[in-house]
Amino acid sequence: MEALMAADAVGFDTESKPTFRKGESSTGPHLVQLASGTRAYLFQISRLQGADHLKTLKAILESPRILKVGFGLGNDRRTLESRLAIRLANVLDLGEVLRGPGHRGAVGAKVAVAHFFGQTLQKSRKTGTSNWAIAHLTERQRLYAANDAQVALRVYRAWADAGSVTLPA
Repeated sequence: MEALMAADAVGFDTESKPTFRKGESSTGPHLVQLASGTRAYLFQISRLQGADHLKTLKAILESPRILKVGFGLGNDRRTLESRLAIRLANVLDLGEVLRGPGHRGAVGAKVAVAHFFGQTLQKSRKTGTSNWAIAHLTERQRLYAANDAQVALRVYRAWADAGSVTLPA
């Protein structure tokens, strides 16, 4: 908690078990990812047995002092607020702010990584659509989740250093 509470900004994302049937409701989010400059922290909602872990997560997500940055956070906000009874504060959706004026749709992490770092972000569709509600995440799932939060923070830092530029379509 100390490392995350000391940060001015953290990378932020959530993962949920996908739904595949029409009318099926999601029970997520099942995982919340937060990243500092050097570490990623994964909070499995079903495993937050100790009140301290839930209090830690809530304190960080509700803190108006800590900027939470990520991609495509609209649905994350709604589901987290309803599932955990929290009020997210100071959240920046990079997917929205990085798109150019007059462009529809959001910029994703892959496009942002290519633009700011000249690299290709490898994201496995199979892992991304895997079961995030399982009790013990696989190594692939943990790495995928940690990367999502860490990439968001790194892109944010690069964007801020570049003077808050928008990306071309």
